[in-house]
Amino acid sequence: MHVSLTRLRIRSLRFLPGFMVYALRSESQVRSAAGFRKGSLLPDRKRTFWTMTLWDSPGSMRAYMTSGAHKAAMPKLLHWCDQASVTHWETDEDALPSWEDAVSRMRSQGRPSKVLHPAPGHADLTFDTPRLSPFKPIAPR
Repeated sequence: MHVSLTRLRIRSLRFLPGFMVYALRSESQVRSAAGFRKGSLLPDRKRTFWTMTLWDSPGSMRAYMTSGAHKAAMPKLLHWCDQASVTHWETDEDALPSWEDAVSRMRSQGRPSKVLHPAPGHADLTFDTPRLSPFKPIAPR
């Protein structure tokens, strides 16, 4: 199994409506994606959003990431986000890890994604400890 974890902080309220449109489209897309097992969304404070998804393989995750609504959203995130990071890892479990474990992995193994207007903490992943609830499960269709 392959776990994908992302953290995005939207830099201004004015970008939130557009972000939410693409987030909902991407969520709909992932539910039908080949190889998708399960996922979780975590809305955090300060316009920050986490996603954690479990896949059959890195290839199935990449196929989702490079198509449809998700592909259309990625270039916009360069402008919308002031902090963004990602990490991936392999697991033998057919279950998502805890959010505590996910946050720990982001801090230790994560890498910043490209943004055009980086805020302090972007490059070194010194983000605030997230609020770990409420989170929303994502199930395949």
